[in-house]
Amino acid sequence: MTERNMSFFMKGQAKPIEEVEEVVSTRYLDEEGKPIPFVFRPISSERIEELREESTKRIPGKKGQPAQEKVDESRFAIKMGIESTVFPNFKQKELLDSYGVSDPVDVVRKVLETAGEFAAWCSAYQRANKLDDDFEEMIEDAKN
Repeated sequence: MTERNMSFFMKGQAKPIEEVEEVVSTRYLDEEGKPIPFVFRPISSERIEELREESTKRIPGKKGQPAQEKVDESRFAIKMGIESTVFPNFKQKELLDSYGVSDPVDVVRKVLETAGEFAAWCSAYQRANKLDDDFEEMIEDAKN
């Protein structure tokens, strides 16, 4: 058996992570009347796990039953999108203040208020992260 060259996987050998642009809404226009593209960047698998943990609720057990943990899939999907979206920055204080909300999850729902915009945004950040089609179920849950 031929020895495989592990040097390709050493730190610093991977291609840089690239940002991608995609129009997800035709309602937000620049000075020339052209739709403004959103900018997406893949997030790390480590950060995805942190977002899953942040989106997990502890549900007390009933009548002596142990507590359970349940992931709020809708919140988790939106938080992944927020982390992947470089522009617009849904965490920016001015944007949050302009919509009168403090949670970036809420501002996403206000900025992308139509189901089509929200679905296009979800699909765009999913593509940016190279997630498979099974993720579509989570997006459907997030839309509802």
